[in-house]
Amino acid sequence: MTVQEQYQQLEADIRGYNPSANLERIHDAFAYANMAHSGQKRKSGEPYIIHPIAVARIVAGELRLDSESIEAALLHDVIEDTPATHEDIARLFSDKIADLVEGVSKLTRMQYAMTMEEEQMENFRKMLFAMSKDIRVILIKIADRLHNMRTMDYQKPEKQRQKSFETMEIYALFRPCGLSGNRV
Repeated sequence: MTVQEQYQQLEADIRGYNPSANLERIHDAFAYANMAHSGQKRKSGEPYIIHPIAVARIVAGELRLDSESIEAALLHDVIEDTPATHEDIARLFSDKIADLVEGVSKLTRMQYAMTMEEEQMENFRKMLFAMSKDIRVILIKIADRLHNMRTMDYQKPEKQRQKSFETMEIYALFRPCGLSGNRV
């Protein structure tokens, strides 16, 4: 399936539950992310933009979140992986979208080099801080992690084990919060 076909599937997902969604703004986020990630590839050899589209499809099709969340899902890696800045995203989209994208980026940079107890406490602190600002940051991050887990085939076995362990840690952090249902 081409990038454009995958994006069209995203729009179909959105129309299925939110016919009043701002598809023009969502398309603008897609176009910006596509341009920003131009030339980047996934380990599978696919264009990188496939990942943000897949994350946005989880946010839309499985979680049924709002238009801002979908825009942020499409843009979730631009601050981390491209020259784009928080200010660029705020100027082009909104302060709220920029804050969501930056929040997901900050969660991505969590450290996993401490002792297990220190790591869990630090990650829990970061998650609580992010949730206190906007729960959508956590939901987008979970969608990001879910897509990465679904596409683990292209990673080396050691990387698969590491990412699987980190994912179990994230799951363990959410379990006491009641965010670990079967939907994600």
